[in-house]
Amino acid sequence: MVIIDCAIYDNGVRRPGDQPIVGALDAAADTDSFVWIGLFEPTAGEFGAVTDEFDLHELAVEDAMKAHQRPKLEIFDDTLFVVLKSARYKDLEEEIEFGEILLFIGDHFAVVVRHGEASGLTEARRSLERDPDLLRMGPSAVLHRVMDRVVDDYVPVVDGLGKDIQEVEKEVFSSEWRNPAERIYFLKREVLEFQQAVASLIDPLNRLGRGFFAVIPEEMKEYFRDVYDHVLRLSDQVAAYRDLLTSVLEANLTQVSVRQNEDMRKISAWVAVAVVPTLIAGIFGMNFQRMPGVDAGWGFPVVVGIMALVAGTLYGFFRRSGWL
Repeated sequence: MVIIDCAIYDNGVRRPGDQPIVGALDAAADTDSFVWIGLFEPTAGEFGAVTDEFDLHELAVEDAMKAHQRPKLEIFDDTLFVVLKSARYKDLEEEIEFGEILLFIGDHFAVVVRHGEASGLTEARRSLERDPDLLRMGPSAVLHRVMDRVVDDYVPVVDGLGKDIQEVEKEVFSSEWRNPAERIYFLKREVLEFQQAVASLIDPLNRLGRGFFAVIPEEMKEYFRDVYDHVLRLSDQVAAYRDLLTSVLEANLTQVSVRQNEDMRKISAWVAVAVVPTLIAGIFGMNFQRMPGVDAGWGFPVVVGIMALVAGTLYGFFRRSGWL
């Protein structure tokens, strides 16, 4: 369904019955009334009726249809246009699924366009309808509740990333031979993309909390400041994850180098152990007629004993040195 819901609210209370889009703005013309429309991935043709009804700016409509925008806040005439990045964490794939929510906020309307499955807004609408005192604030209450829901949905993403980063740390410093470089790289890519979505919300929420817009009542400023503080904490945490992953990747590269050096030392030590017996065997295998012990009965066991003694001495030396 393209149209999830279309309702008119009078003084914080939902008006009974279904409301068609055409004529919705006129029906909500009273001072304490507004219309709230929710749409899911509409096409340009399907969004045309909404554009005509609420006289939405063509540039904002174009952004809403493309749905590949960074989080931002712009004003077109008397309408606020807000873009949010919704997110949810897919733990098995260790991947963040992003969606997009675009809001048009006017004096008597709130149009919410959602793309992607992340951050469903049905419960956000229901919870706001159970709070008529806040809903009485008008479309700005819708903007606050949607932004608050999106930010709340960031928390499980941060928790999921933190859990996987801890697992990667254990892998890097494990005694077993592992190289999780690819996993670290993909996690860091997800963290960077997520950080961009979170950090881009800081400025819009700061502006909303300071009250630079006529459509935002004075009473709503503190609500936006609360969400702003929440986003700041999350942004700091995600930035810490980014730095931590950088350190883990460097530590992993160091571990790989150390282990490669250990392997080279072991190989060199075994070569040194084997080279002396090989050298002695090579000398006695040159088929000269006059060589010490060649014709003697004790020659063979003495030579083998010397080989074993030298090889054993070298082996013991390398063991004490930690090369073997």
